[in-house]
Amino acid sequence: MSDKRQRARVQGSWAKQLPKPFGPRVPNNQPPTNVNPEPSSWGCGPQKSPKTFEFQQPTKQVRDVPSVKVIEQAGTHKISHGPTGVSRLRLLPGFLSPEEADWMFSKLLEELPWSQKTNYRQGDAYEEPRLTCWFGELPYTYARSTLAANTQWHPLLLTLREAVAQASGCSFNSLMCNLYRDGHDSIGWHSDDEPALGDKPTIGSVSLGDTRVFGLRKQPPPDENGDYTYVEQIRVPLSHGTLLVMDGATQDDWQHQVAKEYHDRGPRINLTFRTMVPEPEGHRPGTKLRFTPKQP
Repeated sequence: MSDKRQRARVQGSWAKQLPKPFGPRVPNNQPPTNVNPEPSSWGCGPQKSPKTFEFQQPTKQVRDVPSVKVIEQAGTHKISHGPTGVSRLRLLPGFLSPEEADWMFSKLLEELPWSQKTNYRQGDAYEEPRLTCWFGELPYTYARSTLAANTQWHPLLLTLREAVAQASGCSFNSLMCNLYRDGHDSIGWHSDDEPALGDKPTIGSVSLGDTRVFGLRKQPPPDENGDYTYVEQIRVPLSHGTLLVMDGATQDDWQHQVAKEYHDRGPRINLTFRTMVPEPEGHRPGTKLRFTPKQP
């Protein structure tokens, strides 16, 4: 090999040439420009000057959501006092002894005529997520469907009706029975304010079986436009053999529910004793009456 080829090989002329650097060539006597531009200069076209942050005062007053109150102690609880009157809950855990409650639960579970009712919402039919049966001399209409009158009271229910009447100081002539088969059965937010129940009804509720949480929420004031975000809420765990009495303005000022639960729950029977009154002649069943107060 000649001396010329030997020198070329040593200097690396046979190797692949390196790529040329990107961008304009900078003379050796000038400092290099910044390869990574500032974030504000990314993109194409003319750049806008950054805006300063301006605080905007909220148009609506910021409020705290009230904490949920839990009622577990026996006794009378005044939950609100407004223009419509005092709303009261009377809680009696142990109203039935465990032995009585066990026997009544098994007997009513087997012997009552349970069925699944069809309701209507915005013209669409749906099956209630629970089983029900009705006892009373008058039919009962709610959610645009009617339960027929049923005077064939189970003897055990007549005994319970008398016991609830003595404990509450109120007589009853009707009974709605609900069977929640598991934690997925429920009843949504509502008030028992149908006209057939009269003004400020008293409702006695007996719970048998697994414990479920009875929820209540206050009706929002008119200027809230039906927004329940900031209303008071109450939870009442109803255990086996408990009696809960709702009276006063509770049905006017509060709604209640038994929500779905997503863990194991056994069956529960809820017996709600009521007093039905005949609706005025010519009044459409199930619609709420509008009373005009007398002028002083």
